[in-house]
Amino acid sequence: MSRRTLCLAALIATTVAAQAADVPAQPREQPSLLALSTAPSEAELHATIEKLISFGTRHTLSDTQSDTRGIGAARRWVKSRFEQISKECGGCIEVVTPSQVFTGKRVPQPTEVMDVVAIKRGKTDPQRVIVMTGHLDSRVTDVMNATSDAPGANDDASGVAALIEAARLLSKQDNGATLVFAALSGEEQGLYGGKVLADYAVAQGWKVETDLNNDIVGNSHGQNGVIDNLTVRVFSEGTKTNETPEQAKYRAYHGGEVDSPSRNIARYMEQLASTYLPDFRVHMVYRTDRYSRGGDQVPFLEAGYPAVRVTEGHEDYTRQHQDLRTGHTDQDRGIKYGDTIDGVDFRYLAHVTALNTITMAALSRAPAPPSGVSTEGALATDTTVKWKKTPGAAGYVVHWRDTTAPQWQYSRAVGDVDQAVIKDVVIDDWFFGVSAVSADGYESPVVFPGDAGSFERSPAPKSP
Repeated sequence: MSRRTLCLAALIATTVAAQAADVPAQPREQPSLLALSTAPSEAELHATIEKLISFGTRHTLSDTQSDTRGIGAARRWVKSRFEQISKECGGCIEVVTPSQVFTGKRVPQPTEVMDVVAIKRGKTDPQRVIVMTGHLDSRVTDVMNATSDAPGANDDASGVAALIEAARLLSKQDNGATLVFAALSGEEQGLYGGKVLADYAVAQGWKVETDLNNDIVGNSHGQNGVIDNLTVRVFSEGTKTNETPEQAKYRAYHGGEVDSPSRNIARYMEQLASTYLPDFRVHMVYRTDRYSRGGDQVPFLEAGYPAVRVTEGHEDYTRQHQDLRTGHTDQDRGIKYGDTIDGVDFRYLAHVTALNTITMAALSRAPAPPSGVSTEGALATDTTVKWKKTPGAAGYVVHWRDTTAPQWQYSRAVGDVDQAVIKDVVIDDWFFGVSAVSADGYESPVVFPGDAGSFERSPAPKSP
């Protein structure tokens, strides 16, 4: 090859590299996430729920000493299952059992509430943490009945099975941020397990990006006869639980009522589902939880962390919080009450598990959400968006949407910068946000400007 040819080839290579460098980092579809969409095993999910049912009852106040019955035996089995998964990945998972002693309306005597928590440390950003939770405890009609059989197949062995399967699938994959899979106790007695884990996260200094709380996620047959195995609900708060009066005053004027970090996690999940699970739909619900009901995501919100609740699309209340029995009155004759395994649709549960697994993988591989996001543009025809750069980000994307739109409608990759001017888009008429993108195309959730949208932890207000 001649010297001239070599020089020409070098010039072309340099030009191509320069042009590539000029192209802003952009989100792109990930084959590894597509592979996870069909990875959950119905057999694994079934085996976990069947094992949890075998303990008879998992009531928080039930036996803790027996090896075959009660909450203690169930917790020890879950711990052993996590330890087996860790063994299979060369010790990549640490298992801890944080606990606290509580008394309350549904816990009349001091009782230890213990969570079983599997931790897979992040390689590049270990203090940033993605959490998936489900509650281990079960109950029957009388919330204080700690002795009768309470299978809790769907409420919430389904959530525990999903998180154990997610841990199995992600145990041998890379994650930049830390992944946490937690089987909680004490939910039915007062959301105590969620508080134990939220307090543990605070004590450990974790930067929790979200808690995906999976509670009642395995049934596709609604009590009203509707059969829907293609929809899952994701509940998210609109404004932060511990918002201060000053923050509320600013938000009330500038917007942010539907843009908490939890709400943008829900949007993130909806977008992932539309990309990687085209036959499975996320129904975003603009509430912290179902009407007048609660779950273990609430203590995370109270601690200042983003959190959502994942729940099946149509519930069957004859299978929740019920004694095992068959109806015999004129109104319910022949109805079989109780939360038994025949009420679980394992194909549906596998889809829900896939959604959680994809979400955890995507979040853990993307950069952290940008901080310090702000907008300017009063009395102007352009909008300026600013933010602080995030470690590990190769570029940023500015998003905007109509103020009444549920999902982000428009976006623009702007490169590795800390501000951008969106020409001819008037700030008065739109909501704006920013996401961070890695060099390989993983994108963070969108961050809405100001305290209302910040993913940084907001400590609970101190009592006067």
